[in-house]
Amino acid sequence: MSGSFIAEHSLLLAAAVPLISEADSSHLTLLAVDASPPVMLATEFKTTLPVDHYLISEKLDGVRAFWNGTAFLTRQGHEIKAPDWFTSGLPDIRLDGELWIGRQRFAELSGIVRREQPDDDWTRVHYVIFDLPEYPGVFSQRSKQLTQLVAKIDQPWIAGVDYFQLSNLSELESTLKQLSQAGAEGLMLHHKKGIYQAGRSTALLKYKLYQDAEAVVVGYTPGKGQFSGMTGALVVRLPDGRQMKIGSGLSHSERRNPPAKGSTITYRFNGYTTTGLPRFARFMRVRDDFISSQSTIQTE
Repeated sequence: MSGSFIAEHSLLLAAAVPLISEADSSHLTLLAVDASPPVMLATEFKTTLPVDHYLISEKLDGVRAFWNGTAFLTRQGHEIKAPDWFTSGLPDIRLDGELWIGRQRFAELSGIVRREQPDDDWTRVHYVIFDLPEYPGVFSQRSKQLTQLVAKIDQPWIAGVDYFQLSNLSELESTLKQLSQAGAEGLMLHHKKGIYQAGRSTALLKYKLYQDAEAVVVGYTPGKGQFSGMTGALVVRLPDGRQMKIGSGLSHSERRNPPAKGSTITYRFNGYTTTGLPRFARFMRVRDDFISSQSTIQTE
């Protein structure tokens, strides 16, 4: 199997973006383990950067999963209990990828991968690999090795990300708009000469029509009017210690059963106020791969 899996499942708009050529090449629970995996994290793309220096892919709206050779780990080092058949073909080397079932289906995926006892719902899940942390080459070399590895694994639920190249910012923005309209979360840009390194890296960039960030739930405000008797807004703590309220984006179900205190949420926003707070903040989801230090992990 090759990276073409993703294109076949509507991840890319084939008419809009060229693939790189060979020449260019429930009761939910997470089990705690000792340490967070050394994952590489993206920074925001800046429009002044040279687009042709990067290999580009769709940003998947899935659960980040680091394969350590024996098990899947979240970014915070908690084991994801996958079925034995799902992982039987994976090599005993580190892989960085995403568990994914399709665009705008994060909540459905979350329910599947957080179950202590994996079930038949895993037949809908795919592991999409996007990097090889232990391979010493630059990304243009790692991407070629990744294609070969996925072909060798040859299992329908294991895929490699399809990377493509664009020439300039205009093409990038056009592609971002088209994919976003089709339900994609955004784009990822890997510098061709970038090495894999843990932590935030300028060699890995994300580009979306909106910004997003994480915050920890610390409280709630009561709802009014149509939301009477429900949660009106989440009170969240930002990384700098300041607090703000997020009410937009919550469904009626989420207002009746809001995210627990101590849980980490992802919210989207558009720029900042004069005081530095996110503008037009809107709740997106609970981050299952983020376990706050205030959270209690159930292991029963």
